[in-house]
Amino acid sequence: MKTNIGLWIDHRKAVIVLESSAGEELKIILSDADRQPGRIHGERSTASFESLKVEADDVTQRKFTAELHHYYEEVVACVRHAEGLLVFGPGEAKGQLVKELEQAMPKGFVVDVETAEKMTDRQIAAHVRDHFKEANSVITLH
Repeated sequence: MKTNIGLWIDHRKAVIVLESSAGEELKIILSDADRQPGRIHGERSTASFESLKVEADDVTQRKFTAELHHYYEEVVACVRHAEGLLVFGPGEAKGQLVKELEQAMPKGFVVDVETAEKMTDRQIAAHVRDHFKEANSVITLH
């Protein structure tokens, strides 16, 4: 049996579901990327002159982009051996990951991309199972 991988991703977390003849395996990768470093839970500090302590926007954006790139490289390393790949999730992270995959994977590699809202790990695993069950049940006529 081939290895099918389903991947739910956003900028903070990737949930990878590997389906193979050996069974199902779940792996979680957390991102270190943070749009507003130094803030606790997005709350603004009450200290005066906070704006002087925060880095310039371009520096922050470059750091954020570099951290995302490292995060995507880690995810690509986990899915490199997939024969079937489903990428889904909210926002733009899935599109950015697909661009990374286009550079890292061989030509002709097919990736299914879907938009999905936040899901629990069990919902993600069930969605991946359903997706590949439907894909395997499609009859090809010659």
